[in-house]
Amino acid sequence: MTLRLGYRPPFDLGATLEFLRRRALPGIEVVDATSYSRVITTAGSESGDEPALLRVSAWPGNENAVKLEVAGAPPIRLLGIVDRVRRMFDLDAEPNAIVDALSSSDTLKPIVQSNPGVRLPCGWDGFELAVRAILGQQVSVSAARTMAIRLVARVGTKLTEPLAPGIDSLFPTPDALADADLASIGLTRARADTIRTMARATLDGTVDFNPGWTLEDFVSRWTSLSGIGPWTAHYLALRALGHPNAFPAEDLVLRRAVSPEGSLITTRAMLCAAEAWRPWRAYATIHLWRQR
Repeated sequence: MTLRLGYRPPFDLGATLEFLRRRALPGIEVVDATSYSRVITTAGSESGDEPALLRVSAWPGNENAVKLEVAGAPPIRLLGIVDRVRRMFDLDAEPNAIVDALSSSDTLKPIVQSNPGVRLPCGWDGFELAVRAILGQQVSVSAARTMAIRLVARVGTKLTEPLAPGIDSLFPTPDALADADLASIGLTRARADTIRTMARATLDGTVDFNPGWTLEDFVSRWTSLSGIGPWTAHYLALRALGHPNAFPAEDLVLRRAVSPEGSLITTRAMLCAAEAWRPWRAYATIHLWRQR
């Protein structure tokens, strides 16, 4: 099935693809300069969740749309897939309003006006993002990706046949991680405990990824879990929910980006500086991350 998903221009699809490419998990995702592909699971068959494949690329002819191709998914699940892809690529954003608002900041004005098409690069699956966010606490993007690759190899599920070149695995489920032994992939005991705690909390409904949560309620629920602080909760609000005002203020890259040369502002100072960016702090985050 092929669908045309429209958006309001401008939209820098290349910037979103580059963000996702740097974090892509072999076996789960394939990202290149023009497209994003990944395995998904869809319920609704007699055998339960079945793997399917989706691919997102630019619609031909310079139209203001992306091309969504889906293979192996039941038609009844198509609407839900479209909704998640629209959130994943932030297709419902209003870029002109965002740029106008952020341009009032002397720090952000030259950045946002030079690339007004930047969107929030969200993820397909909230639980997958939560695991990867925990793996990414206080380490680099490449180090977190390495840990995630080991996790998929250790606890993930290998498909009987690849869905496409480079796509042959499923990310571990909450059930698989609730009691998993993660020492073999090099995790500290505390980090492994946090993943197991989060998996159990997902299973019992203590936390979820309902986009209807307010930012404050979502952050409050997630930070009630041991090992989950404000940075992780806001990162999840940004990348799992696509919340436009999510802001991981503790992030070192953000704090360096707005600091006078040779210094590093505090988290409190970062929050004060970002007050003027409401309700679009998540977009400011992506713009500043792209400057590193």
